[in-house]
Amino acid sequence: MVNSEPSPAVARACAHWPACPDADAPDREAALPVATHPEQGWSLLCNGVVLFEDTGELLPDGRIIAPRRPTDARVAAQA
Repeated sequence: MVNSEPSPAVARACAHWPACPDADAPDREAALPVATHPEQGWSLLCNGVVLFEDTGELLPDGRIIAPRRPTDARVAAQA
């Protein structure tokens, strides 16, 4: 059986002070990157969040946060 719950070590790699925001915090994108792959369009943050260049996110527990592109908001506001 495969355990779908992330271990605390995987979910929280932040070892600096002050600690980065938790993956459930509203400002979770402010965490420091521990691995970046701009050629693939994603970065792994120290709180376990995978941040995609289109502003979408994959949280450590498997939840998906849909992209929030600033350009989409401007187009909707002008219409």
